[in-house]
Amino acid sequence: MSETQNHPAHSIRPAAAEDGPELGALDRGAWSTLHEVQPRPQPPYAPFFDEGHRPQDMLVAEAVTETGERALAGYIRAVPPTPLACNTHVRQIQGFAVAGWARGRGIGRALIRACCATAREAGASRMTLRVLGHNAPARALYASEGFVVEGVLPGEFFLNGRYVDDVLMGRALTP
Repeated sequence: MSETQNHPAHSIRPAAAEDGPELGALDRGAWSTLHEVQPRPQPPYAPFFDEGHRPQDMLVAEAVTETGERALAGYIRAVPPTPLACNTHVRQIQGFAVAGWARGRGIGRALIRACCATAREAGASRMTLRVLGHNAPARALYASEGFVVEGVLPGEFFLNGRYVDDVLMGRALTP
């Protein structure tokens, strides 16, 4: 993915294998039924990185915490949605989280922009994602970054006693 991108309050860089433990903790801390369909992770925790979730497919954001230390504030993962040669022009966001302490600071938006730029630099011309229908904050963020609803799978998931839509969104990756 793209080289490091800096902002006065945070920086974005490619993930590294040694980020795994901190990203795992961030991911568990950000877990919510607003955006997760899998049950809450329980110990012993699986490694964050594995054969299907590689550091080279992710960007991470670093920011200064309330205590003045730099820490991982978020991540985004984009991969080809299928292994088909006819689909290599598309990347799909299949993992995105921002730590609670870092929300509201533009880090999620910066990660989306860096992810789209990195995919475009790698030759992709399209970015897609799936988001739960009840996740209004994420849907609004994606829409503000040019993603449009391209399909809805009504009642695709049964979460917390109710059916939730799976919303498919996408956008072109134009310079």
